Amino acid sequence: MRIAILDDYQNVATALADFEGLAAELKAELTVFNEHLGHEDSEVCAALASFDVIVAMRERTPFPASRFALLPNLKLLVTTGRRNGSIDLAAAAAHGVVVSHTGYVPTDAVEHTWALILAAARRLDVELFSSDSPRAEASAWQSTFGMGLAGKTLGIYGLGNLGSRVAKVGLAFGMRVIAYSQNLTKARATEFGVELVSEAELFATSDIVTVHLKLSERSTGVIGAKQLAWMRPEAILVNTSRSKIVQTDALVQALENEQLYLAALDVFDIEPLPAKDRLLAARGVIATPHIGYVTIEQFEMFYRDSVANIRAWAKGSPIRVLS
Repeated sequence: MRIAILDDYQNVATALADFEGLAAELKAELTVFNEHLGHEDSEVCAALASFDVIVAMRERTPFPASRFALLPNLKLLVTTGRRNGSIDLAAAAAHGVVVSHTGYVPTDAVEHTWALILAAARRLDVELFSSDSPRAEASAWQSTFGMGLAGKTLGIYGLGNLGSRVAKVGLAFGMRVIAYSQNLTKARATEFGVELVSEAELFATSDIVTVHLKLSERSTGVIGAKQLAWMRPEAILVNTSRSKIVQTDALVQALENEQLYLAALDVFDIEPLPAKDRLLAARGVIATPHIGYVTIEQFEMFYRDSVANIRAWAKGSPIRVLS
């Protein structure tokens, strides 16, 4: 048996969970890939064709139908987190591949959402310095104005598990919190102390719009030029959900046209984000490298659950099965 762990950028998988003990127990060969294998089916599947078990880190390496056809030895695919929209579950089942998931700590994404909101509101992208990156000139001291949050309007696009948690923090800051999604009811909004508004009102009246939808066929590209045109020039858009919910071309154009002040992003169409990506060349972008879920507590759960999943599957009783 051959086991692969993908996209372990920080090289922590074997330190956080007993993969080596598991490999010895199953008489398996363990391989850890610290670098991303690429974006083309040919290069990814050439590297993984001989593996029976693959542990995938979130959506870093997608598994569409085309890849299952090129992975004849694959029998178990473990995805970290509770769901993974980049895995074609029907194709996995058709090729006899069991797909299982791990636990997930939702508070990490909420905390990072607020880290980005605060960074954008206080322009930490400009003002931040450290002992490793000191300010070069005194003239750069206090070069911007921040925006206070108390009394401002926070617009939440999607009041689900994460959006509702983000709303609680906004209320604690003394913000007016409004929300919209296609399925949101007034009763649910009221439950969280939030005002239900129309899509147009959400974008037109919010000082900060934060996106918290699950990526689906219906939500893909739901925020485009029309919605961004409703935003005020001093408003901020935050996306820690999934990049494809917001149309990237429309966002770049809106930023260049100064239809909104800033976009604070943790998710991108291509990850890792290419150095010359058009987003990085646009005006008013604050970005982090999809680290909303990257905490030691989260990864301990991811990897320990992965070991348990593999062990259970090897014994003939797979757990936490998605497909």
